[in-house]
Amino acid sequence: MLTPIISSLLDTDAYKLNMQQAIFHHYPEVDVSAEFHCRSNESLASLKERLEFEIHALADLKFTEDEITYLASLGHYQADYLDFLSSFSLKANQVTVTILDDQLAIRIDGSWLDIILWEVPLLAIICELRCHLRYPNSIPIDAVELLKEKLGVLEKISDDFHFVDFGTRRRFSKEVHHAIVHHLTLHSPHFSGTSNLFLAKKYGMPAVGTQAHEWFQAHQQLTGDLAGSQQLALNRWLQEYPDRLGIALTDCINMDAFLNDFNLHLSQRFAGLRHDSGDPIEWGEKAIRHYESFDINPMEKTLIFSDGLTLEKALAIHAHFTGRINTSFGIGTQLTCHLPNVETLNIVIKLVTCNGKPVAKISDEPGKSICRDDSYLDALRKAFNI
Repeated sequence: MLTPIISSLLDTDAYKLNMQQAIFHHYPEVDVSAEFHCRSNESLASLKERLEFEIHALADLKFTEDEITYLASLGHYQADYLDFLSSFSLKANQVTVTILDDQLAIRIDGSWLDIILWEVPLLAIICELRCHLRYPNSIPIDAVELLKEKLGVLEKISDDFHFVDFGTRRRFSKEVHHAIVHHLTLHSPHFSGTSNLFLAKKYGMPAVGTQAHEWFQAHQQLTGDLAGSQQLALNRWLQEYPDRLGIALTDCINMDAFLNDFNLHLSQRFAGLRHDSGDPIEWGEKAIRHYESFDINPMEKTLIFSDGLTLEKALAIHAHFTGRINTSFGIGTQLTCHLPNVETLNIVIKLVTCNGKPVAKISDEPGKSICRDDSYLDALRKAFNI
């Protein structure tokens, strides 16, 4: 009898629940669609049957009383939302899995409130199924041994360098992910948290994350003025979290378009920004100039870097900005899918419609742009002067 890979709905990234609570309070009737994209040149069609089993297993899960108590202890989840979560479950009929052009095709349709928690476990499952097929002899200790070598570069680094685990979605396996985080909690004073709520609960560490691209994408169809969608998304976030979770993601359109909307009020209210595409040094320099243009001391703000990082890349970025602005680093695939001779898999699930109308991510990196409607993409570029 098969044992499902995911055994807890808490085995997901914190930003998913953060966004879900905001949706619960502001957009409970909004419908969306999301699609799976494999950016790697690799067919995953053989995973279809097992994936369908895992989808139905996920739909059998509920948050336990102990998990709800833990979420309440974090301080930013409200009682009405926690009550909603106590009876929440995923719905398997919202996920359609097919094979198109010899590739796995997945579409998720339904209420945004309901389907938002599908993305992270689905991606983690796909990665684990694929890795076990391609690398059946790889085991968690292989990842830990490589990690030990990496950590050697941190031995003489100052205490102000911090990194967190962002590796749930593209991990080699759940077992590898757990082994990596366990080792880091014991052996790295620079390790300061994880995006994974299950692991944050298990090890008593901060659960890190705010919002994702979908928050900004959906708002493209939640305002009558497309050019005002980013400001609406940012202001709505402040309504939900006026004094917490104040890191804003900048690259749904691109950094320049974001900063045009990031006025004095927003720049003061948000604690910092997150980088997820494009050149990190150029991006960080733009952020510093932006704060200085409003006479805001950059040392009062924090930049979070999270785009394809290794420890070595993170250290280089940290060295560049030391003493000029605070930095932290979210490292994903290179922590949780770094094993000898293992090729990583680049997969995503992104929104494609909101209330039946197209949405898009343009990004600071052309390869990360997502939209199936060219006319809408043209309208978006026009609205943001791109």
